[in-house]
Amino acid sequence: MSNNDIIAELKAKLGDSREENEKILREAAERFAKDGNTEGFRAAEQLMLENLPEARRKEIERLTTIDGERLDDIYDRINKLMREHDLLAAKPLAEKLYKKITVEYAETDTEKFVSLRNPFEDELCQHLFKSEKTLKRAPFDFSTYLTTYAFILLETGGTIDSLPVLEKAIAFNPVDVAPRFEMAEIYKITKNFKKLTEITRETLKICSSPVAIARCYANMGYGLTDLGEFEDAAAFYVASVRFAPNPAIPLEMQHLADLKGSPLVRPTIEQTTEVMEKYDIAFGADPTVIELASNLAEFNLRHNNIPDAVRAMKIVYNLTLNEDLKKIILSYEPEEEGDRSGITQTINPETEE
Repeated sequence: MSNNDIIAELKAKLGDSREENEKILREAAERFAKDGNTEGFRAAEQLMLENLPEARRKEIERLTTIDGERLDDIYDRINKLMREHDLLAAKPLAEKLYKKITVEYAETDTEKFVSLRNPFEDELCQHLFKSEKTLKRAPFDFSTYLTTYAFILLETGGTIDSLPVLEKAIAFNPVDVAPRFEMAEIYKITKNFKKLTEITRETLKICSSPVAIARCYANMGYGLTDLGEFEDAAAFYVASVRFAPNPAIPLEMQHLADLKGSPLVRPTIEQTTEVMEKYDIAFGADPTVIELASNLAEFNLRHNNIPDAVRAMKIVYNLTLNEDLKKIILSYEPEEEGDRSGITQTINPETEE
């Protein structure tokens, strides 16, 4: 459906009440955003702006544009330059975006903007990062925007300069693993194993996918390799591939054997767990993450919100491989049984060879 068609469809639902129209359009925008329908979201957003009083409309336009260009359009330009490997051209654009965000959406004594992207992130953030301040939803995914700027800084030599940018990214979305992984990269580069371990512990508490957990363990393996703790590094690499296969891990294991000068003995699950306990690193998903996703799935099922219920169930399944849960998911989305899209088995029952 084209933008004009969506606008026509939305306009047909509107009446004479400005307040009621705003409610209808806001709900439509949230629905489109949840479904990943960019055209629909922009159409609803356009009508919301048209529905507002002139003064308020101008203020929103001021907050969401730079020199007349929408912030998300600027971010799209940055991404395009990055795909073209032109980081030097992307950097000033990303810096401009960073300054706009940190000035216009700065935290105050009473209010704080957040960029939580879905109901699960809302639940996890409220549970783990309670705030006395009034939380206001940012108009765009500022955590991602700032993480991208930090990445550009890191890649163009601004290793330490990227840290405060990442701290601001985390403030906008404390349950987004991406800025924390970028922090881990900084600590790997600077060989700060203490900080690498700290950020890994923090990240594991919010990981909601096997791939994220696997990356945490791989980071620990990398840090321990630098320290010369080759057997411990191997344990973390083995843990990593148990959660998500990674073609780089066998190469890292061979590198460990070369550094050690003798073959490595693949640790058992028990030995791996013992090594992880030595560094106070948890094995597997945090129980809180699983519990909150389960509760969210149950809540949405009770309220007949099947799409959000299934999304939450997929989080639980990917972290637990509960076969009964898989059957429930497939009962709602049977077309996924062939390609297993969204419920791919990424936790491996046995250690990969």
